[in-house]
Amino acid sequence: MTTLSESRNVRRATMTDVARLAGVSVKTVSRVVNAEDGVHPTTAQRVLSAIDQLGFRRNVSARNLRRGTGTGTLGLVLEDLANPFYSVLTRAVEEVARVQGKQVLTGSSDEDPTRERELVLEFCARRVDGLIVVPAGHQHGYISHEINAGTPVVFVDRPPGNLVADSVLIDNAGGTAQAARHLAEHGHRRIAFLGDAPEIHTAAERLRGFREGCAQAGVPFQSDLVVMGPHTDESVAETLSGPLREATALVTGNNRITIHALRALAGRPSRPALVGFDDFELADLLDPPITVVTHDTWALGKSAAELLFARLDGDTSPPGRVVVPTRLLVRGSGEVVR
Repeated sequence: MTTLSESRNVRRATMTDVARLAGVSVKTVSRVVNAEDGVHPTTAQRVLSAIDQLGFRRNVSARNLRRGTGTGTLGLVLEDLANPFYSVLTRAVEEVARVQGKQVLTGSSDEDPTRERELVLEFCARRVDGLIVVPAGHQHGYISHEINAGTPVVFVDRPPGNLVADSVLIDNAGGTAQAARHLAEHGHRRIAFLGDAPEIHTAAERLRGFREGCAQAGVPFQSDLVVMGPHTDESVAETLSGPLREATALVTGNNRITIHALRALAGRPSRPALVGFDDFELADLLDPPITVVTHDTWALGKSAAELLFARLDGDTSPPGRVVVPTRLLVRGSGEVVR
């Protein structure tokens, strides 16, 4: 039995090793590996047996680079792959890439601009064919050299800062404006907003939409009923028991904040009407079921990947912006009449 320490000392087999064991030239091994014609079946079988015996694996990236066809990989930089929103987005990108014969390398920035930059530059160093980035920071000039060198980049969910590039976004402002109007239609005048950190583009846009929705519905925008994050279970519980205790209705800025709010409100005899931004698992099974501003996350990732592949296929049109619409999914929690 081979131990872990012994396995670490085993050198990876090369084409030269395969050729030596099979008694053929390196060129013959290359032809077999790349399924080229001109190799006798008996010879090919010897090569395949040697490959199996040595555990040889061809270096696809190196082969593609030599051929000038790229590495066959894409880089995907997200905020947090553990978040269901980004999990769905990743699967959509992977599905488009699979059809195109590409593999996706993924990393989480954890909302850290330094980590985002490290991941982007690491993927570029690995010669990915293109990049899809959920920005954590507001300065993206560092990637302009890679774009100028021919690496297409598409920003998704948030636009880039100090850089003109393709982006695919959600209609954040339109979604929260609709949520505010919906609550006002059910008689609410003291509508609160719990949002994410204001320096995050999506959070700022959702706050802007909430303000506009209040104005459209003739409801006064009350700054004392707005609390921006980041949030935890504890901070949201304190906020709902303190600054927002007089609110009759609540708009939450993303699925995680909605869950924090539901934990804080659990067991209370009187609860504010609630509309959350982003759907989440089991939202329809709660009592009452949660009304949400929803959007097609799969379409978000699919659009970003298709835009990237259009660039890889030679599209040289000016950078564009795709906006994925939102819709209000009425379930019960936001329809409490005051």
